[in-house]
Amino acid sequence: MPGAPAAAPRPRSSPRPRPRRGRGGFGRVLRAEWTKFRTVRGWVIGVIVAPLVTVGLGYLISSGITCSQGPHPCSAPVGPGGESVTDSFYFVHQALRGNGSITVRVTSLTGTAGPASSGGAGGQGTAGLQPWSKAGILIKAGTTPGSAYAAMLVTAGHGVRMQYDFTGDTAGLPGAASPASPRWLRLTRSGGTVTGYDSADGSHWVRAGTARLPGLPATVQAGLFAASPPPGQGPTAVHAAGPAEATATFDHIGLRGTWPAAVWTGTTAGADSGARQATGGFHRTGGTVTVSGSGDIAPAVGGLDGGMPLAETLTGAFAGLIALAVVAAMFVGAEYQRGLIAVTLAASPRRGQVLAAKAIVIGAVTFAAGLAGAAVAVLVGKRVLHAHGAFVAPASMLTQVRVVAGTAALLAVTAVLALALGSVLRRGADAVTAVIAGIVLPYLLAVATPLLPAAASDWLLRVTPAAAFAVQGTSVRYPQVSNAYLPFFGYYPLPPWTGFAVLCGYTALALALAAVLLRRRDA
Repeated sequence: MPGAPAAAPRPRSSPRPRPRRGRGGFGRVLRAEWTKFRTVRGWVIGVIVAPLVTVGLGYLISSGITCSQGPHPCSAPVGPGGESVTDSFYFVHQALRGNGSITVRVTSLTGTAGPASSGGAGGQGTAGLQPWSKAGILIKAGTTPGSAYAAMLVTAGHGVRMQYDFTGDTAGLPGAASPASPRWLRLTRSGGTVTGYDSADGSHWVRAGTARLPGLPATVQAGLFAASPPPGQGPTAVHAAGPAEATATFDHIGLRGTWPAAVWTGTTAGADSGARQATGGFHRTGGTVTVSGSGDIAPAVGGLDGGMPLAETLTGAFAGLIALAVVAAMFVGAEYQRGLIAVTLAASPRRGQVLAAKAIVIGAVTFAAGLAGAAVAVLVGKRVLHAHGAFVAPASMLTQVRVVAGTAALLAVTAVLALALGSVLRRGADAVTAVIAGIVLPYLLAVATPLLPAAASDWLLRVTPAAAFAVQGTSVRYPQVSNAYLPFFGYYPLPPWTGFAVLCGYTALALALAAVLLRRRDA
């Protein structure tokens, strides 16, 4: 109409604000879950109790371990590489000054399986040898147990070997030594390098290997030796029946270089270091020398021989794991049981973010608690074991860090697994039961109290989440040592981080299932 006022322009609708990411999106959900966790006193107390239980139970178990071998504590010499070693054998030796060589022919290697006489070649035991019974020639820094060495030797079941500094092992000629098929052996020293050779006829020589022994003194001890590990070598071996004893016959002994003593001396090496039932002796007739000896020159593995593994101080970690699993399962299970999950999902409609935030909070909190508990448990446990005469197997600083941090990561990932199972099952108690069945029970059966056959324990520690306890492993399997490699003594079937990856795989699957069900099901 004329003169009518113009209509006011319609205001434009302002665009709906989008939810901001970062601090306003997932960051807000994360803060909310953290606030929720720290305001529930029971959950905080549970997280504090877990490291206390880890340390306390570890202390009690370590306190119950006492050890002595007569006047000696249960300990092992330490080799040049820092590993526990067995260094007990019969040594017929003399001094070699500077560079030089020793050559011999070995015409036989026989043995007894105890009880044997201490005179050298005899004995009332069962005739036979252990596969790693050995005899040959040796250049060694000294007769102190654990000192550097290189050896060329014949074995009962593994042919000729060059072995050095306990962990080095190189194969030479196959087959056993006999009068019809003797083995010629030679060691040549040049400074800190020792080279080994073998021959089937004494004319055609083949280099078996070279060992570099830093710090080898100018004057070393060199000569003939014999050794035989006990029957059933390993933590299950029965030593009361007497030691096994190997007897070897040597001739065509040739020496080059400066040998000032010009006389052979027989020594039961390692007998003064607590070696059990070491025997040996030698007899010389013209150019033939017969040497007998018990013991072994090798890495020490399992039980008292190798020392208690570092994981022994962390035995209480499985109890801390249960406490943290309970907290993690209740972190989500309590919301389902009380009907509060609907409120949580209404405030944070992106359900995947809620699950991720809960996982991050519980993972970070349990990792921190586990790290504190594991570090203190290792420090306290080692002191207690040493105070009771027990020997803790040496481990490098890097290995100790891996064990402590790996244990904390194990506890954290287990807590996340319990959280995921709590979301899937909607009951905290059911989630804790599943964690105990999948991790704690296999650990107790295979590691803490080895009640199962070795094959069953091996299977459990490969396919169940308990495989993650391999991160606590510090013991090494050596092919040149026959042994019952049991998890109880720190030998796991999987490498440390491979075993941990098994647990991570189970946890990833549980989280994926929880995320799918959380989106599909009603709160």
